[in-house]
Amino acid sequence: MVRLTRVEQQRQTHDRLLAAGRAVIARRGFLAATIEEIAAEAGYTRGAVYKHFGGKEGLWLATMAAQAEAHLTLLDEALANAGDQQGLVRALLPNAFADDDEAARWSASTAEFLAAVAGQPETAAAVVAAQKRHEEQIVAVLDRHCRRLGLRPALPLPQVVVVLGALGGGLALRRGMDPDVDVTAILSGVITVVLPEET
Repeated sequence: MVRLTRVEQQRQTHDRLLAAGRAVIARRGFLAATIEEIAAEAGYTRGAVYKHFGGKEGLWLATMAAQAEAHLTLLDEALANAGDQQGLVRALLPNAFADDDEAARWSASTAEFLAAVAGQPETAAAVVAAQKRHEEQIVAVLDRHCRRLGLRPALPLPQVVVVLGALGGGLALRRGMDPDVDVTAILSGVITVVLPEET
């Protein structure tokens, strides 16, 4: 058996805690999930969570950062395969609207997290900063593909990205309560309006 270096051990602990945090929060919700439960799921003590993330909020922020990076890569790949406006619309539709219970629970957990940290200025500022960085990256990717496909946004792209993110989040919550609402059709219609083909 190969012994890991201290740095490798720390990385492994970090990654295991991150995976456990996502699993527990998706299963129980942000508010109900506890540090103890997350640590136990990863096979560590609660001290490991505090050491690596500073607490549940820090763990959440790290989870979202990892998801944002993966999302950007997948989005760029999907947009690169789009050959026209409708292909771009399909690429922008989040997979969260598939019949995926975990995605629905994650959307609800996200709403819980945002409500919980809204009154914590330092954490809220970190959330806003991370969101803005991610949105700027999406704008750059989307701008490149809109130009390639001859699409002229009806609003400045930074506003388009904020609108689509807010609408997607709200619709994910709505679908969690009302599975009959056709959120894919709603989002497709909005994307088609805000990213029209040049005439």
